[in-house]
Amino acid sequence: MAQIFNRSANTLARASILGIVLSLTAVGAALINLQRSPYVTGQHIAPDQPVPFSHAHHVAGLGLDCRYCHTSVEESSFAGIPPTKTCMNCHAQIWTNASLLDPVRVSFRTGQSLQWTRVHDLPDFVYFNHSIHVNKGVGCASCHGEVDKMPLMYQENSLQMEWCLDCHRKPEKFLRPKDKVFDMTYRPPDGTEQHAVEIDGKRFMSQEELGTELRKKYHLRTVQDITSCSTCHR
Repeated sequence: MAQIFNRSANTLARASILGIVLSLTAVGAALINLQRSPYVTGQHIAPDQPVPFSHAHHVAGLGLDCRYCHTSVEESSFAGIPPTKTCMNCHAQIWTNASLLDPVRVSFRTGQSLQWTRVHDLPDFVYFNHSIHVNKGVGCASCHGEVDKMPLMYQENSLQMEWCLDCHRKPEKFLRPKDKVFDMTYRPPDGTEQHAVEIDGKRFMSQEELGTELRKKYHLRTVQDITSCSTCHR
């Protein structure tokens, strides 16, 4: 019986299959990279705000504590956005005619809240509680980055599930003393005397030793508990 297909068809078939596999792999890799890109996560993109508030100026320049504006962060699941009255505690005395602050003065006069654009916005299916993290020794900078160096606020980390799990699987890498949670100048122990931390008479030179001690001191739940689906998805 005569051969229907030329022998070269075998090579063509193999090349086609290989091409399809490589194409699908490339598409998959591109989608994975897209999912982690700032286009999706919003990282390092400062959204437009009604007033260009500078954390660098207020935190690093003036030395304001995070809790002066975010008053509920230690007791509530929400950090809270300050009312206009908080802004006017200072700006009734300084920069009183600055056009930059017109929206603040209008808000104060009319009682209508400023419509801030939320920078760190988790999906509705994710449960997050600020007070739990703060009271377990997780510093503001661990999630929000060095806000004292941000002229305009942006999202430092991806806030994707894999990022959260990196911390929940090894929380001791990120824990710090509670009195340092809001300290933007804090640096974890790195083996030098400069950044050594003393707690209850014990001196810690490494973050691993410090984190292990704080994990026991703050009674953190087991890794199995805090990586359980129901912890964040309720």
